[in-house]
Amino acid sequence: MDESRKRKAPPEGSHPPGKRSKPRTIEAGDSGIWATCNMGKEGKAVGELRDCFQEYVSKMYGSSHEAGDDDAAASDEEDGDVEAQIQKEVEGIKKPASDAAFEHVRVDTDCIMFFKTRAPIEPVSFVRRICEDALADPERKSSRFVKRLTPMTLMGKATESGLEEVARQVLGPHFHEKDGTSKKFAIRPNIRNNTVLTRNLVITRVAQMVGPGHKVDLNDYDVLILVDVYKNVCGMSVVGQDFERLKRYNLAEIYEPTAKESAKESAKETSKEQASKSGEADGGNGEPVR
Repeated sequence: MDESRKRKAPPEGSHPPGKRSKPRTIEAGDSGIWATCNMGKEGKAVGELRDCFQEYVSKMYGSSHEAGDDDAAASDEEDGDVEAQIQKEVEGIKKPASDAAFEHVRVDTDCIMFFKTRAPIEPVSFVRRICEDALADPERKSSRFVKRLTPMTLMGKATESGLEEVARQVLGPHFHEKDGTSKKFAIRPNIRNNTVLTRNLVITRVAQMVGPGHKVDLNDYDVLILVDVYKNVCGMSVVGQDFERLKRYNLAEIYEPTAKESAKESAKETSKEQASKSGEADGGNGEPVR
């Protein structure tokens, strides 16, 4: 073959035109899970979460659903095990990302991670199950660096209209059912790197979307509406009364409660005991025992 017609090898590290994979992003219509971790431990935390999520996908939905994660262990840069990283990347290539139950999406903010989820994962029940199991057996510690998990039922654009559209879809099943059951609710917004949606605007607009027939109760709610705004996306989910009992889905607090949390729990128990003794003393109906 003519030397001049031989295909030249591309420069090392380059990618053929059109073959470069696009970085994964969070888009309107996605669902997923936000996670936080210790400073500088993002790679380790991503690895822990991939293992944890895969375990619970198998437990809850069957072993046929797998991770299609990403730069998979590539974000585990701190591990230093090149061979293991290559193996994980190969495993990720075997299963198209479009079929994956979850995948890590890189965000350029310290201590924050996002995992995009797909059916059959339902983010709220998925995270709740992980936290329930952790609380039931904290000795079986499955993570060292992961802190809070925040499920997002639906993501949208971080605009007023985007917030309304997300609220319409997420809140409907909880507040707009035909049975008309009244519920006590609270709204908890978390806003990062965004100046369009303010805390007051989010609370006001979401409360309007809840509609009439329901009552705001910050301390004794039936359901809690979580709103997470990050740069140009916003997400929302509705969690139950056990959110506080499950340490606000903070695995680090479940495994090793801080002194502040322990004191709070102790105060609650003392209050319950005093109320119980008071009930016994007055016969349980406000009348003294004779």
